Amino acid sequence: MSGGFVIFTDLDATLLDHRTYSCRAALPVLKKVEKKGIPVVLCTSKTRAETEVLSGKLGLKHPFIVENGGAIFIPDGYFPDSYYKLLGLKALKKDNYRVIQLGTSYRHLRSALKMMEKTLARKLIGFGDLSRREIAEITGLSQKEAELARRREYDEPFFLEYSPEFALIKRTGQPGKRKVQGKAGIDELNKRKVISGPSLGPKAAREREKLFRKMKTVARSRGLRITAGGRFFHLTGHNDKGRAVRILKKLYRLGPGMMITIGLGDSENDWPMLRVVDLPVLVARPDGRHLEIPEKGTQLLRTSRPGPEGWAEAINFLLGLQKHASSKTGSAAKRIKRR
Repeated sequence: MSGGFVIFTDLDATLLDHRTYSCRAALPVLKKVEKKGIPVVLCTSKTRAETEVLSGKLGLKHPFIVENGGAIFIPDGYFPDSYYKLLGLKALKKDNYRVIQLGTSYRHLRSALKMMEKTLARKLIGFGDLSRREIAEITGLSQKEAELARRREYDEPFFLEYSPEFALIKRTGQPGKRKVQGKAGIDELNKRKVISGPSLGPKAAREREKLFRKMKTVARSRGLRITAGGRFFHLTGHNDKGRAVRILKKLYRLGPGMMITIGLGDSENDWPMLRVVDLPVLVARPDGRHLEIPEKGTQLLRTSRPGPEGWAEAINFLLGLQKHASSKTGSAAKRIKRR
């Protein structure tokens, strides 16, 4: 491992293109990063099954964080066992990993989602309500990829009745069966996507925000959290990307050399991660806008391009600072042009 940077990165609409899920534009920079021995830690709302496949395709052999900080999967032997003991971490042995579980069980989340429906008197449609084909229809994933996305353990993505996602799965009148709308519908939905949903008029946007706040309140009353991702709302336990990143930062910094952490994301559920890294990067959304940061005065780097192009833009810039990695983190950070 390098004594310079550790990169923590979101996937959807960050390292992966929002519409195609391709990371082709970032591949040359990923290869450069790999050559320098810089760990790239995937930090995503995706499942372990999805993330393992992507890590394999990218040739990554580093820890990864799944389902919005629900668990950290660390290749067995990546860190000495003494590190876990020193930090008081319970790292379970599972398959070829050491697993640090931080999230709430999926069964509990599913039950809570149904209770929330009754409280809010609004239909909330989670991945657990959908077939593989339906998930493929609303996400643009292949059916094989959609099956991996259904293997959830710590996070339930969901959307609202009468949302554009709902419009893509039309009930046929038979319980549990829906009629899908076809690729044209997916393309139209993707064109309309912005920060956490479709473009809305002022009144509809206010109503959506009011409902979002109410959902958060109801979730909190049950000890749970709701955040908005790039495509869906997410119901989780008392976990987030930031908590998982903090744990990995401590593990990495027990090793030799100084570590400067970089974080890249585009959505609300990435904010906890961006708050705890040394050099936070806000990647532009597909429409060119950026997430509205909840804390005023926060300094971070904003990319001019969306998705993997923005990812590559930021990492190329930050790699130019690597020769200064032995200096203080604060000094290095001041060299970045902030906006």
